[in-house]
Amino acid sequence: MEPFDLVVTNVRVVRHDQAEPAALDIGVRDGRIAALAPHLDVTGAKNVVDAGGKLAFPGVVDAHQHWGIYHPLAEDAATESRACAQGGVTSALNYIRTGQYYLNRGGPYREFFPEVHQATDQKSYVDFAFHVAPMTTEHIDEIPELIRDHGVTSFKIFMFYGGHGLHGRSADQSSFLMIPPDARYDYAHFEFVMRGVQAAREQFPELADEISLSLHCETAEIMRAYTRLVEEDGSLTGLAAYSASRPPHSEGLAVTIAAYLAHETGLPTINLLHLTSAKAVDAALRMAQAFPHVDFRREVTIGHLLADIDTAYGLGGKVNPPLRPREDVEALWGHMLDGTIDWVVSDHACCRAEVKFGEPKDDIFVAKSGFGGAEYLLPGLISEGVKRGLSYGRVAELTSWAPARRFGLATKGAIAEGLDADFCLVDENHTWTVRAEESLSTQEYTPFEGMELTAKVTDTFLRGEQILRAGNVVGQPRGRYLARPTRP
Repeated sequence: MEPFDLVVTNVRVVRHDQAEPAALDIGVRDGRIAALAPHLDVTGAKNVVDAGGKLAFPGVVDAHQHWGIYHPLAEDAATESRACAQGGVTSALNYIRTGQYYLNRGGPYREFFPEVHQATDQKSYVDFAFHVAPMTTEHIDEIPELIRDHGVTSFKIFMFYGGHGLHGRSADQSSFLMIPPDARYDYAHFEFVMRGVQAAREQFPELADEISLSLHCETAEIMRAYTRLVEEDGSLTGLAAYSASRPPHSEGLAVTIAAYLAHETGLPTINLLHLTSAKAVDAALRMAQAFPHVDFRREVTIGHLLADIDTAYGLGGKVNPPLRPREDVEALWGHMLDGTIDWVVSDHACCRAEVKFGEPKDDIFVAKSGFGGAEYLLPGLISEGVKRGLSYGRVAELTSWAPARRFGLATKGAIAEGLDADFCLVDENHTWTVRAEESLSTQEYTPFEGMELTAKVTDTFLRGEQILRAGNVVGQPRGRYLARPTRP
């Protein structure tokens, strides 16, 4: 038999369909898993790594990131992919759109997307893909082209953008979104996006199950009114004020509207992003019961599972939808354990301090929204989840298998023969304290500052090549653009 390129020995392999890890060596050849068995023959192997008894988790498929939102796309692709490697993330799926931020321009995606490719080419340490938001009627018409020419199979709607800004109130969303003056980003547009995505599923029937639409579910009218109430009342400040200004029932209402539009348009592949509250998940489950023909997937972020409005480190925890009170965090964990959450993501959006905090610096409504977190996704979920009863196998399903299958990454998502050799080594008995200064992201703060975690990613492998060794990024960027669907 041809020698292996890499053999990882003395390792416990975590698989999504098994609660407990298995003592198996990992043999890699030509970037794929070639063998999984005890005591593989290492004769002639180019590289042998003794894992020291650590766990091997499938490379994390972080299905929700934002490269280039606050800093140049090329820059974030280089720096934030290092934070990905630090957290065991080997595939980063980024949401992107025209308008302010990202490339700061409007226009058709046939002109926009080649610039995205150019900005990210040979920059990333991990594999990556993009979800695309159709902001105009022209973009809806381009959906088949994006699928055929760029391998984009997932799309997005930001439900609050039509009447509310990224960070708070807005009087001129057309300029922010860079759409024509006579265009509207409203419920009618959302309906037409859904019809466009469904038409594409019918046009590409062999890809239909992998073509989906994701929604950021908040309601601009509720948020606008509650922001005024919170500011006029004045008794709340900081993250508590921001949560109250974007209340959970705003999420629930948006979920309900999105679900009915999916029913109306016949679009069955719907992803409900970053659900933050008991009310949001309740609405999502009610809609699944009301419309059983719609295949809803429910997402939460590691930020909403680890932090609340009282424990997050300062205004750095401002994010959309907001961090919530502890009772909502516990409700999310309850749904994690009962199986009603489909995957966990970071929603990584690096926002450095000079961008994040405006004047006055203690005004939550002036601060920018979003923060990084890819480096804490897997260790945070293991640390907090396992002690609550989450099995290692379920962690692997939530962070890798489920998002890979939904988003057309058939070569990713598991440590299995024939798939890409993407995996990371985790010391589940390593207690450490989160410090922003130790992150490989360029963000100088984190809302998780001072939290104690009990699992640590030590080594990460991308297609059989080591990109993180003993906590340090090694080698040159070798991440590839993932034109979807990928096939083994």
